[in-house]
Amino acid sequence: MEWSDEGVVLATRRHGETSVILEVMTVSHGRHLGLVRGGRSRRHQPTLQPGNSLLLSWRARLDEHLGTFTVESKTERAARLMETPLGIHLVQALAGHLRLLPERDPHERLFRMAEAILDHGEALGLAAALLVRFELALLEELGFGLDLSCCVATGATADLVYVSPKSGRAVSREAGQPYADRMLALPPFLLGSDAGEVPEPSALANGLALTEYFLSRDVFVPRGIQPPRERQWIVERLGQGV
Repeated sequence: MEWSDEGVVLATRRHGETSVILEVMTVSHGRHLGLVRGGRSRRHQPTLQPGNSLLLSWRARLDEHLGTFTVESKTERAARLMETPLGIHLVQALAGHLRLLPERDPHERLFRMAEAILDHGEALGLAAALLVRFELALLEELGFGLDLSCCVATGATADLVYVSPKSGRAVSREAGQPYADRMLALPPFLLGSDAGEVPEPSALANGLALTEYFLSRDVFVPRGIQPPRERQWIVERLGQGV
């Protein structure tokens, strides 16, 4: 068995004296692990840092085997990401989210969105907006997508400002007003508004609260796991206005 692909490094762990087991998110083969012989060498170590993009070739005798990777650098962004706490936390938060997906299950859209977040890892507002969109896509890929296209009560497509915590569907201002204290806020940037602009911190906070609610209810709690701690750091940083 053999294939070639591109991927983003999520993590490595030591294997023997000179090799590592590499965990990557790939375009066409999903989250995948493989052995990199000599991965602890000076030549390989800078390339195999979390956040970098690689050109990969994987080979194994049988498909279910761990297999071995040969790697070539495509985009080296790890050094830049590691310069700031935000970059470090983004890499780890994304890795935690991507581990919710079945191994070797392709999700090209999530791969592209993850790369976009890492490419903007120095800008808190933009990275947070991209993270919210990524989490909405992750929910959809896991089978728990939200419907923000129209009001669940009236079918209206205008003035959508809430999301029902029960149905995960949008609610208009008029229909939701009597139940506003029970509703989740729907920030305008998730409806295509403010295109090209970085949303206000309050809108970003509402977006992260929205995705956190459904990720917790539908994914983390049923699986008995905790959300990535690095994600909470990003939420807190946003609240500090830093």
